[in-house]
Amino acid sequence: MCGIVGVIGTEPAAPLLLDALERLAYRGYDSAGVATLANGHIERRRAAGKLRNLAALLAQDPPSGSTGIGHTRWATHGAPTEGNAHPHGTARVSVVHNGIIENHARLRAELEAAGQEFQTETDTETVAQLVDLNLARGMDPVRAAGAALGRLEGAYALAMIFAGHSELMIGAQHGAPLAVGFGTNAMYLGSDSLALAPLTRRVSFLKDGDWTVVSRDGARFLGADGKEVTREIRETTLSGALVGKGGYRHFMEKELHEHPAVLGEVLRRMVDPLARRVTLPALPFDLRRVPRVSISACGSAYYAGLVGRCWLESLARLPTEADVASELRYRAPPLSKGGLALFVSQSGETADTLAALRFLRGGGQHVLSILNVPESTMARESDAVLETVAGPEIGVASTKAFTAQLAVLACLAIAMARVRGVLDAEAEAALTAALLEVPSRAAGVLEEEGAIHRLAERVAEARDVLYLGRGTCYPIALEGALKLKEISYIHAEGYAAGEMKHGPIALIDQSVPVIAAIPSGPLFEKTASNLQEAAARGGRLILFTDAEGAGRLGRLASQRVVLPTVDPFVAPILAAIAVQLLAYHVAVLKGTDVDQPRNLAKSVTVE
Repeated sequence: MCGIVGVIGTEPAAPLLLDALERLAYRGYDSAGVATLANGHIERRRAAGKLRNLAALLAQDPPSGSTGIGHTRWATHGAPTEGNAHPHGTARVSVVHNGIIENHARLRAELEAAGQEFQTETDTETVAQLVDLNLARGMDPVRAAGAALGRLEGAYALAMIFAGHSELMIGAQHGAPLAVGFGTNAMYLGSDSLALAPLTRRVSFLKDGDWTVVSRDGARFLGADGKEVTREIRETTLSGALVGKGGYRHFMEKELHEHPAVLGEVLRRMVDPLARRVTLPALPFDLRRVPRVSISACGSAYYAGLVGRCWLESLARLPTEADVASELRYRAPPLSKGGLALFVSQSGETADTLAALRFLRGGGQHVLSILNVPESTMARESDAVLETVAGPEIGVASTKAFTAQLAVLACLAIAMARVRGVLDAEAEAALTAALLEVPSRAAGVLEEEGAIHRLAERVAEARDVLYLGRGTCYPIALEGALKLKEISYIHAEGYAAGEMKHGPIALIDQSVPVIAAIPSGPLFEKTASNLQEAAARGGRLILFTDAEGAGRLGRLASQRVVLPTVDPFVAPILAAIAVQLLAYHVAVLKGTDVDQPRNLAKSVTVE
């Protein structure tokens, strides 16, 4: 969600801000803007829609000044218009904000009664008006900002600049991430280190409640009580190179074709191919003594967690729950002493997952996170991290990060089964060998892209689509339906195949494609029986199966894609790639914005 960037330096700020905002565009946004200090005065440029609109405005009327802040906005309070675009402010102060100010209505009423005049519908303007009132009452900028921060409730990251103070920028974090970058005769603020990577690799991360006073020469860090604190400066591993499409039409297409390489890198780090053995990094707790696992995540990461639950229970014989993070803490589940809280996230910044992490940590659970961003807030608050090493994922709809999460969960399940004594060396070697085949078999799925594109031509005509699966392929049905909804805007639902008779079968007619992930294996016959019921009611069956499955299905479906044959243990990983490819080609045929679908954000940093 929203992206923040700030700079104090010697070069013109606007081009640097625009470049950094382009790096933050993957988060999702519907408007953008910058504010700079020009001869002591605040100049703003804002535009609704894509960053190219802001870029055109900056080219036509470039603001001067070497100090400035920028923002990509994903609308919460107020429509996505130029007037509601950030930065917000007055003649004295300009503010950019990620998050939600929960007490904005009460503050707004108070400020309007004091004579402050609001120009927008946003909660963010409340911050600017509060700081402005403090300045009008004679406070210096640092005191004015500190006093305002003490009044705010909610989740936020903030950056502020002040008229007449070209050597000052203030940042703050409470529930949404903010990083401080240390350059040469320059300083920076950013929502994440990816935005700052071309500017500097020396970064400090604020903790919740922190705020920072930034000058060209450095930064002071203060806690919520206003007392100075120390924050470590780290060397980020991110490259400053702008992530490109590499000749593909969309980032999503490029990332789909990176599945084999990403899966290979995950397994290279976590599997000893000669010993046919999973080698997890050292963990600060004993997996043998874990009585129960609680998995929590959002969106596709939650579906990966559902597959992980199946693996942990069937392989490691370990009781495992999986919850949508936004619901977990409100359910207030009883927790087993010494249990393992397992979190799955691409960004490591998802607000609901972070809240669940803090809830389970408070309940005495060990915290292990599966993340793609090792410098994220979630990584810093975990006892240990298993990295998915998928590289930057720019498309809003998760693809390669999802299969990387599955690969890590598979490795974790094998390792836990071994240490718990329920998986012997021969069985571990067989499962590990199956995992090691996945990268090449993933390339085999991509070779079926032409066949999948032909299926997409039929699906693109549909108004409603039903996805079915059993066992570890049930979450893949959920993933397929989610992807289709996200990027093609076709209504789709994923169901456990055995549940079809309990309601969804009423929807089936000749206009409804029924898409099933049905690899050969223990649940094949049961799933095939469910599909027979759908076919008998005129359902247009589209099946993803393997060669053996295709032979056993006979003429049940004329539309099918034959995927590479693999052990049933890893079949959901290949099925995931297939349903993602289908969604991509449907979206392209429908002409939607594949990489940045409407109303969606890559990193959801508000609850």
